[in-house]
Order: sequence, then C-alpha cells, then structure tokens
Amino acid sequence: MATALALTASGCVTVHGELEVVPAATKAEAAQALKDFTTAYNAADKAYDPDLNAGRVTGALGAINQAGLKSRSITSPGGNPKHQPLVLSDAEFVIPKKAGWPRWFVADTDSNRDTDRGTGDTRWVLLFVRNSAQQLWEVAYLSILTPDEVPEFRKDGDGWAEPVAADSASVAVAPKDLSEEYTAYLASGKPAHFAAGPHTTAWREERRSVARRPGLSTQYVDQPLDTGDYAPLGLVTEDGGALVFFATRFFDRQTAAPGYRPKVSPEVRALMTGEVKSTLTKEWVASLAVRVKPAGAASDQVTVLGRLQGVTSATGS
Repeated sequence: MATALALTASGCVTVHGELEVVPAATKAEAAQALKDFTTAYNAADKAYDPDLNAGRVTGALGAINQAGLKSRSITSPGGNPKHQPLVLSDAEFVIPKKAGWPRWFVADTDSNRDTDRGTGDTRWVLLFVRNSAQQLWEVAYLSILTPDEVPEFRKDGDGWAEPVAADSASVAVAPKDLSEEYTAYLASGKPAHFAAGPHTTAWREERRSVARRPGLSTQYVDQPLDTGDYAPLGLVTEDGGALVFFATRFFDRQTAAPGYRPKVSPEVRALMTGEVKSTLTKEWVASLAVRVKPAGAASDQVTVLGRLQGVTSATGS
C-alpha cells in the first residue's frame, strides 16, 4: 500500500497521480490523437470496414459511425467508390485541466467538407476522451458548427480550459440532466428552457407532420443515454456558461395501413432483423452539442447548436 500511495503536503492522497489537477493532454498529444483519428477514419471510410477505426471512436459517434460502416459494408462490399480523404486542419485544441478519469479535450478544426465562406463555412468540433492511460484517445462526440457557434472558453493563465462538473450548480441546467430533459422536451415540449430552433421546435413539428401522413402511422420514443462513454462532457465558456456534449437514443416505429408496407432503404435493411410485414422500427443514436447559460439566466437557458444522428439497428415485423 505504501508504494501505491503518496501523501501531498496538503494532506490529499494521490493514487498514481489520479487526484492531481493536470492538463488532460499536452498539445502535442492532442495533435497526435487528431492525426491518428483522421488516418483511421479515412481507412475505414475507404474500405467501408468498421474494424479499421473501431479503436478511435466511442460513445455516440462510435455507435453512429460503426453502424453506418457496417451497413455500407453490406450495400457496397467493394468499399467506397466515392471516397474522398477527410482533411482536418487549422486545429485549435481546448484542453481542460482536471483531476482523475475520464480525461478529455476538444479539437476545433476546419474540414475539407465545407466551402470556407458564407453559410457553407463550418467547423468540425470533436471531443476526444479516454478512461485510462492505457487506452487510446477516442472521439465520443462530433458536432459540425458554424464558426460563430463555437464559443470562447474560459482559460487560466497558462491557456488550460475549465471543465464543467456533471452536477454543476453554476450553469442553468446541470450537464447530467440534459439528456433526460431533452428527451422529455421532445415528447411534451417541457421543460420549456430549450431555445426555439431546428433541433427543438422545428424537429417537434417535423415529427408531428410525419405522424400525420396518410396510410402510415409513426410513433417516437426518446430515451436518455448518459452513462459510460455516453456521459455528458462540457467546458466552461467565457461568460460562465458551458458548451456541453451529450447523447440520446430514440426509436421511430412506422406502422402501415392494411395492404401496405413501410418502405425500407438498402442502408436500413442492412442493419435490420426480422421481416417487414406491416411495421418497421428503427433505433437511432444522436450526438448533441448545446450552449448552456450561467445559473440565473432568465430564459432560453439551453440552445441546441448541433445534432448528429444515425440509425444503429432496425427491426421488421
């Protein structure tokens, strides 16, 4: 026991440095992690082989990416004939100083998937995480945002960012509550502190429109997804609020009128079990990025900036 524990002058016990407040990564480590991710992403996308980047993605992005690659490996077994290598440049690394695991950082990058001007200009914002020194850095969340949507982060004199605790009372909504509250909002419109936009009011209206299509009934069930590598992670912004990444799971169940069948795309069919006779149920995972205002904000405390989602499985009956 004596060899495993070290007693600091303040009386805090540190186990292998895990209680010491340190940067989650050096900038060189972060740059290498981004390079390794991009290399693996391109290899997997070119071959449509999920095994080639399985060790570089996790959480919400991992579920979406791996299911997509699995599907395309079936629909296009020869690989991706339209593969264009992803290039991530102009990287700015936002690295928090924290104790313990998991450790994470954000890479704010420019991709070769945009136009670099006007409304087509976007940034790929990736959250890298690892749960021990023996693990690889993996991307758990990805959001594609406009440059104006990427906030300024609070940093100390050495340039290290500040993490927001999962149960923080300094922000309007604690990160640990976001997944549950967002899924409740999608179902009922409450709590009402989500700002209007494409991922809130507009998405609820789109769902209502889909549900009213003649000959096809569509039902939605939303579930929180907030443990393990799906746990919410966030950084304090300059205004005292936070940018938080979190995940949800949802199902859409399509039931056709007698004599009809729901349409199934080849990509969904590749992930499907059972046979569609009258019903198709798709399971989705969504990766979200939100701005949360500081505690005490009067209204619209949470703004959903980005939502990346994908089908992870399907069932026919």
